[in-house]
Amino acid sequence: MPPRDAEVAPTPADARPPDVDAMLARHLSTLHAFVRLRAGPALLRHESSADLAQSVCRELLRRRDRFRYGGEPEFRRWLFTTAARKIAKRRAYHRAEKRDAARRSPLSPGESPQADDAVLLDAYRAISTPSAKLAAGEQVARIEAALAKLSEERREIVLLSRMGGLTHREIAEYLGKSEAACRVMLHRALAELSASLVDRSSRDGRS
Repeated sequence: MPPRDAEVAPTPADARPPDVDAMLARHLSTLHAFVRLRAGPALLRHESSADLAQSVCRELLRRRDRFRYGGEPEFRRWLFTTAARKIAKRRAYHRAEKRDAARRSPLSPGESPQADDAVLLDAYRAISTPSAKLAAGEQVARIEAALAKLSEERREIVLLSRMGGLTHREIAEYLGKSEAACRVMLHRALAELSASLVDRSSRDGRS
């Protein structure tokens, strides 16, 4: 279970406060892609990735006075660990309430705006190099299918590292594990992901 949010020291009175709105706007497409991949199909049957991403933004804006800007990496750590915790809480909520497909109607395609494949693919570049042979929608589906095959923990560590840009030390602190253990986990997760993507590419080539 991820640790609770740590207290974030307020910005010193003589320091220029960070423009959180502008930074969120700059990272919004990547945040949406991160949420979409981290949430997975089960949670997205109940909540849209766009709504989850907006919920993360609202939470950060409410807490902006507690954030001490230490550079872009620090902001990304704050943004993506908050998103990961938000998703874990929403997943736990639906599991605890047993709100599966039999008890609650899943979201229909018309209930939320559909993500643009080209925008998603651009964000997914951190995970897989785009192929000139496939359309954006095909590549998005290929990457999402490969990520979905990973365990929850392996998927999270890949996304925090490759999309969130967190260091091994930061991921270790977030997961409550040793840095060495996180290095091994990330290496194995990336190897599994790579094998899955290669296998999918081979099957696509034969079809």
